[in-house]
Amino acid sequence: MKTLIITDVQHDFLPGGSLAVPGGDEVIAVINLILPRFNHVFATQDWHPPQHMSFASTHKKQPSETIWINGMQQILWPDHCIQNTYGAEIAESLNREQIEKIFHKGSSPDVDSYSTFFDNARKRSTGLADHLKKLHLKDLYFVGLATDYCVLYSVLDALDLQFKVWVIRDACRAINLNPRDEEKAFEKMRSHGAKIIESGQI
Repeated sequence: MKTLIITDVQHDFLPGGSLAVPGGDEVIAVINLILPRFNHVFATQDWHPPQHMSFASTHKKQPSETIWINGMQQILWPDHCIQNTYGAEIAESLNREQIEKIFHKGSSPDVDSYSTFFDNARKRSTGLADHLKKLHLKDLYFVGLATDYCVLYSVLDALDLQFKVWVIRDACRAINLNPRDEEKAFEKMRSHGAKIIESGQI
């Protein structure tokens, strides 16, 4: 059975949001089109408390600066996806009726969480992997935002957890803090065993 994982299609990552991903809104029409082709659909939400450790404002620094926290390198971001705010909500234009369950990530104040499965220190699970295994779901298709962070680390974790993984390229968009970050992300996912496809190939 094919399972779709929709990663962080939230207002703050769309045009006008505090951490807008270029062209982020363009994934919504593609996702809506392919939703009926999947047996199961799950979504994730970045769900940060105020003054999260990943926010530049928490450290009185500028976004995209890098610091070390608890022995880990951390890129600092604008305040985004704060719990129970409009920016954290999943986009209304996304057809949410088929989404069975939404998993929160990044809710611990002291560690960031790019992956849909674990925090960046791999100490806490979001519960997604356990839920998928309980339902005996092994074939995962990833879409959403952003290719070079949350999609990338989700895919790498999924492969490490022995799932079969496809990434739907035209249903993802990247932040691209550095040139070619998106291409490098796709190359890394492919080299680890993910299949990179277009929505028309499903």
